[in-house]
Amino acid sequence: MKDPIIQLKGLTKHYGSVKAVDELNLDIYQGEIFGLLGPNGAGKTTTILMMLGLTDPTSCTALVCGHNATSNPIQVKRKVGYMPDSVGFYDNMTALENLLYIGRLNSVPEIELQKRSAEVLEIVGLTADQHKRTSTFSRGMKQRLGLADVLIKNPDVIILDEPTLGIDPTGVRDFLALIKQLSRQQGLTVLLSSHHLHHVQQVCDRVGIFVNGKLLAQGGIGELSGQLFGANSHITSIAVAQPISQPWPLEPELQAWEAITEISINNNELEFTCSRNMTAALVRFLVKKDYDVISVNQKNYGLDDIYQKYFESDITKNTNYEKSIS
Repeated sequence: MKDPIIQLKGLTKHYGSVKAVDELNLDIYQGEIFGLLGPNGAGKTTTILMMLGLTDPTSCTALVCGHNATSNPIQVKRKVGYMPDSVGFYDNMTALENLLYIGRLNSVPEIELQKRSAEVLEIVGLTADQHKRTSTFSRGMKQRLGLADVLIKNPDVIILDEPTLGIDPTGVRDFLALIKQLSRQQGLTVLLSSHHLHHVQQVCDRVGIFVNGKLLAQGGIGELSGQLFGANSHITSIAVAQPISQPWPLEPELQAWEAITEISINNNELEFTCSRNMTAALVRFLVKKDYDVISVNQKNYGLDDIYQKYFESDITKNTNYEKSIS
């Protein structure tokens, strides 16, 4: 595997007696979309500010694009595009004028600036609105222009802090689709910070669950689901046309399957709890035994299930700790 483009090693930040970020270890690789997921106040923005060299860690380091963000923040800023949760523009200027100004601040050569501005405005879908003043823009349009500001300097990494905040559902869907397209087509690495589980699940390759300054878990959704729910990580419900008598003659045969941990029967509905996805095999088995399958439902543990499980575990650990010292 290639070296990570972002490396956080034991990254820690104190504000007085408050530990905002607690020994954070995280690797993010070229071209992936990583979601930093957690409630407000979890330490996500503090982590981002340390990655950009905008605040110093109390201990350890953030390496971004091969540069130490604390000792060499200018080099990091040249490689990274950052969009905060609230993007500001000069309201009396048009979208294009704002973008040209940002391009000059980022040292985009004047000979390339007009062409580059036109390209990124087309990418974010604002070509038709480029001559409108930004004071007339909706929240969603401002987020798109903010993304254009980020892209104008051709960054290797883009960091988006709560990018979907305050956008309507259609705008959120379009914005996330655009992020995914940019990552896949241009090889951009994206770090997306959010407390909206559904938005993160739609677009991210991997996620990190961040609570009270600690990274509780990281990985793909399927990987995290398997770690958390283990032998009960897959549930398949199958309804058949005919009522199922009890005791069911086929139950002992199915209980012998290694992956099946539990079978429940309710009239003509069967529910199988399994350690891996057995849906196709179960349907084939029932059809072979002359059962008419009328519906199949496979439960997939989503990010909300995973997040809630980790969050509950963290609360339980903290509660037990508090009891032990009281």
